[in-house]
Amino acid sequence: MSKTIRIRFYEELNDFLPRERKKKTFLHTYAGNPTIKDMIESLGVPHVEVDLILAGGRPVGFDFKPADQDLISVYPVFESLDISSVTLLRPRPLRVIRLILDVHLGKLARYMRLLGFDTMYETFLEDDQIISIASREKRIVLTRDIQLLKNSQVTHGYWVRSQKPMEQLREVIQRLDLSKKIRPFHRCMECNGIIKQVDKTEIIGFLKPKTRIHYEEFYQCEQCHRVYWNGSHYQRMVSMLLNLDIRLSEHK
Repeated sequence: MSKTIRIRFYEELNDFLPRERKKKTFLHTYAGNPTIKDMIESLGVPHVEVDLILAGGRPVGFDFKPADQDLISVYPVFESLDISSVTLLRPRPLRVIRLILDVHLGKLARYMRLLGFDTMYETFLEDDQIISIASREKRIVLTRDIQLLKNSQVTHGYWVRSQKPMEQLREVIQRLDLSKKIRPFHRCMECNGIIKQVDKTEIIGFLKPKTRIHYEEFYQCEQCHRVYWNGSHYQRMVSMLLNLDIRLSEHK
């Protein structure tokens, strides 16, 4: 025997819905006795993007099984708000920000590292490896693949809406409320290692003749030993950060 619930998704969860279901309460008819988690994902919304579910105004968990004619309200992740006293879906947001990105987000990975975020990215990682690493190392999964976020082992993740790297960067910073955690030029864009200032004499063998003459202040990745200095590439990165309204003096 079929049952029907009334359900509404709020804010950016509407990104996953067809136009006729966006920003409105609609009827959903189903058979059997599915959990609300299974029902939400059957409608196209990954569970990791959901932080609060109300059934008749009462908070419920993912294992809740709706009854016929229930009114369900589904809200997105509140990264910037503490709703731990209300939500039954996960203990708390990951306040120590560690990220892992799928193969489609290589440029975004470099930008996130530029801003100082611990960002794991490898082109050879399969979905099951990303899920395993995210679970083991408590990393937030950023992906363009909605199906990846529907895996039950993924507890924290975000579907990146934009397809343009700079827009993706703005989107992730805003959505995960990261603006106050930015530490520019703290991590290596190539390998994610920590960058430390070094004496010129320690790395002079890595430098080209003109670089040796014109620069005195150098930095080196502790992991891959790549050398950085405040040359033209640095100035381009500074300009990019300024375009994001990020003031370097606020994040030293």
